[in-house]
Parts: sequence; structure tokens; C-alpha cells
Amino acid sequence: MTDVENPAAEASESPEPNPEPTPGETGGEKSARRRRATIEWIVLIGAALIIALVIKTFLFQAFYIPSESMVPTLKVGDRVLVNKLSYKLHDVHRGDIVVFKAPPEARSDGIDDLVKRVIGLPGDTVEARADGHIYINDRLLEEPYLPKGTLTTNLPPTKVPAGHLFMMGDNRPASRDSRYFGPIKESAIIGRVFVKIWPPKSIGLM
Repeated sequence: MTDVENPAAEASESPEPNPEPTPGETGGEKSARRRRATIEWIVLIGAALIIALVIKTFLFQAFYIPSESMVPTLKVGDRVLVNKLSYKLHDVHRGDIVVFKAPPEARSDGIDDLVKRVIGLPGDTVEARADGHIYINDRLLEEPYLPKGTLTTNLPPTKVPAGHLFMMGDNRPASRDSRYFGPIKESAIIGRVFVKIWPPKSIGLM
């Protein structure tokens, strides 16, 4: 099952240098000024591309949501921005929505990244009981982000190993998650989803 796609980064625009000649310029001066203008353009475009690459690689990255696994929190066609620095500054928190590299058995259609919610932290025992609710270390997990009446199934008591996380989609009946492929390594996380940027009516922090 596929969950996210990564659109190409766009270079920012910069004002175009004015190559128009000034009165009294010789042919050589005009040519030199055009060369300078061309060099300035190349430098500006190159700098913009480098900045875009640095931002995408180290700071933020946009993702497109193509599946229903996180409905109603994230719908098909939504676009989100992921903060790649979050977990350099603090630990992963239960309830965070993250994008991560999919385990091999969960990859399909050429998309290797998934978006899910963190349910179990290292050392936790996670299970779904007969009442359809999640329990963490024998305590009921409050999940206000789920639609009323949502039932979680297919989850016997599972111990989360050190350095791993248990991930689940908010659309429990339609999400292939850690109930199927097991806990993921923390190192597989790309970043935390912190803002929805599309559609316009849904823009906001998460």
C-alpha cells in the first residue's frame, strides 16, 4: 500500500538584472555588461537551486497523500509538510504523525514512504482488546483523533523492541500498518508531519 509521494522542489524567483544599455556605452562595454548580467542570472539560479536542495534534504519536505489510510485526519489529495529536524531536537511522542521509509513488504507501486501515527513507543506492550480499543501497558489509550465508533482489531499483545515504534493509520479498517509489518525502526523516520498545506481550506498545523 502506498501512502505518500514526494513532489519536486521549486526554485524561488529573483528579479531579472536589467541588461538594457545606458547612453554613451561602447560596444565592448555593452558586451561586458551583458556578460555580467548573464553571470548574475546563473549565480542567482544556482543559489536558488542550492537553497531548495538544502531545505529539502535537511529541513522540510512536502508529501502528497494518495491513500485513505489516515482518513479523516488526512484525505486523498492532501499535501503536508514534514519537519526533518524534529527528532534531532526531541524524542518521538506518542500520537505524532510521521512519514517513514516503508518496510520492504509494505512497498508497492514504486512508492517507498508511508504516513502513520505513532501508537507504541520502545518498551510498550500494545494490544487491541475485545472492546475494540487500544491498550498500552494495560492502560486504555485515549484517541480523540478517531471518528466515534472506530474499532481496532487484529492486534494481539505486541511488545515494541528498543529502538522501534508501533505505527497505525487513523482509518483502522483500511490501513496496513504495524499490525501487518510489525514495529518499525526509529531510524526509518523521515520526519514529523507538522502542517497541512493543501487544500487551501484545510491549511493548518497538525
